[in-house]
Amino acid sequence: MIELLVHVLLTLAWLLLTGSFGTENIVLGVVLSYLMLALAVGRGEQRGYVQRLPAAVRLFGYFLVELIKANAQVAWEMIDPRHTMSPGVVEVPLDLKTPFAITLLSNLITLTPGTLTMEVSDDHTRLYVHGMYVTDPDRFRAEIKQGFERRVKEVFE
Repeated sequence: MIELLVHVLLTLAWLLLTGSFGTENIVLGVVLSYLMLALAVGRGEQRGYVQRLPAAVRLFGYFLVELIKANAQVAWEMIDPRHTMSPGVVEVPLDLKTPFAITLLSNLITLTPGTLTMEVSDDHTRLYVHGMYVTDPDRFRAEIKQGFERRVKEVFE
């Protein structure tokens, strides 16, 4: 948390020193202050803001790509008269440990069209996910684990 505060203060200092508050200068200030902070913090054992930010950006980018692909697939299903759906419910074992990370994973799955997190097991070690296109449950499970779960784990655990 302190790293985020320092990042904001360095950015504000940049803006005050340059005297320009245009969009380009704000972005440049954010990038430069992040790079300065990254160099100053180094690579300790505890992962802080500086180490987690790139992983969070990758998670967000991955979610956007999956969201676009899933929307296109579901939209095509609605206009295609053949209806190639093969719905199913798949149990996905979890490597995530914290309630926040499990909740985020569940929400990312549910926000992606064509998939829905139905339940988290009582011991928080499994998710039950409904998918519109489950031709191979092992492949479906692997896509969730290697996709969303791995990226959520990089950021939050």
